[in-house]
Amino acid sequence: MLEIIKRAREIAEVIRRQDDVLIVTHIDADGITSGAIAFESLNRAGIDCDIVFVKSLDERFIEELSNANRFVWFTDLGSGSLDLILKHDVDCVITDHHSPANCYYRFQLNPHDFGYDGTYELSGATTTYLVAKYLGFNYDLVSIAIVGAVGDLQDSKEGRLLGLNRKILEEAVEGKFIKVVRDLRFFGKQTRPIYKMLEYTFDPYLPGISGNEKGAIEFFESLGIPLKEGDLWRRWIDLTPEEKRIVISELVKICIEAGLPIKLIKRLVGETYILLHEEEGTELRDATEYSTLLNATARYGYCDIGLKVCLRDRDEAFKKARNLLRNHRRNLSNGLRLVDEIGIVELENIQFFHAGNEILDTIVGIVAGMCFSKANLNKPIVAFAYSEDGVKVSARATQRLVERGVHLAKAIKVAAEKVGGQGGGHSIAAGATIPRGTEEEFLRELDRIIGEQISKIAKH
Repeated sequence: MLEIIKRAREIAEVIRRQDDVLIVTHIDADGITSGAIAFESLNRAGIDCDIVFVKSLDERFIEELSNANRFVWFTDLGSGSLDLILKHDVDCVITDHHSPANCYYRFQLNPHDFGYDGTYELSGATTTYLVAKYLGFNYDLVSIAIVGAVGDLQDSKEGRLLGLNRKILEEAVEGKFIKVVRDLRFFGKQTRPIYKMLEYTFDPYLPGISGNEKGAIEFFESLGIPLKEGDLWRRWIDLTPEEKRIVISELVKICIEAGLPIKLIKRLVGETYILLHEEEGTELRDATEYSTLLNATARYGYCDIGLKVCLRDRDEAFKKARNLLRNHRRNLSNGLRLVDEIGIVELENIQFFHAGNEILDTIVGIVAGMCFSKANLNKPIVAFAYSEDGVKVSARATQRLVERGVHLAKAIKVAAEKVGGQGGGHSIAAGATIPRGTEEEFLRELDRIIGEQISKIAKH
């Protein structure tokens, strides 16, 4: 921890010497919050800055950055492309948590360089926050750092934030920015009618309830829990502690009867993070809902809207973000229905589906992750969708698969490069872009590598 703080201070000093900075960040909740933290801390320090959101870094873009001759702050990306960044001599600092390229750079803050796991122990936003802390009085930015970590599913392993994220969470609690509450870990607790919250829950998949409005309504009616109070639909936050206990108990029973793994069932309840400075009953009050709202802006090319929300625009930007969120949830639901129709194909060590043009390349990874609730939990899921520059590949594993030796980032990087593409990410979630028509060869190679990863651990 001391070494990480020392590096964060060094990077902050490098940034402080700049007159103008270009922030380059990723297009997801962790990327938007990372970029917002960098943007706000630079503004407060009196340093001119601009921000650019990108899906990934390729050599052409990095070459353009080099030719622009601007100082760059990479947030939530950069580590996996460090070899190209150094090759083109881009003047920069990096605050990232993805698996780094095999080369050293002094002005990079990445948990992997210090023996921590960037999948669970530090996100792009929390890494960036560590640097922002030493740029000035930026302790209030800790709230959106936690939102970024939650948006990156860093709390999914044990239903709570771990490692260095936990240290930063403790800061947020001590500063009275965030309250930690043990509760149901479903989306929509602050904003949705209780039956809608369950209807739109697909992780885990609740038989007879998920995607089934009538089933969700009947679930509450069978428990004698009123859906309305007067003319108003009741939300989860409106229920009494006893009503919540009854609902959770019945949901656990349904999951057990459906044969879901105990580990998955245990994740129904865990830590939730309440942003105390946000209005109750809005998507911004709960870190999970906040991060989903940001993802909805990012996945449809409106990262600037998400950025404005992070920078406390509660008027026009917030309204637009809510509209995008409604559209996002509808698209995810349609995506799951499509996968049901086309089916998931199993190979020896992996399983996959190809959505073609039917699911946006920016959300196909989310759909893939949601499919675990009704797919084979013993094999990683690989999803394909067409994109402007080829085929987007998104892969998801479970924590149990990672413990068995699966490291998706390493496997996907090799398989993608073999077919002329690029890839990277984390052990549990990774992605790539490959040329159209190379999917079969890519799958063969990935299936082989995953098999080797699992057998290697099995031998030990």
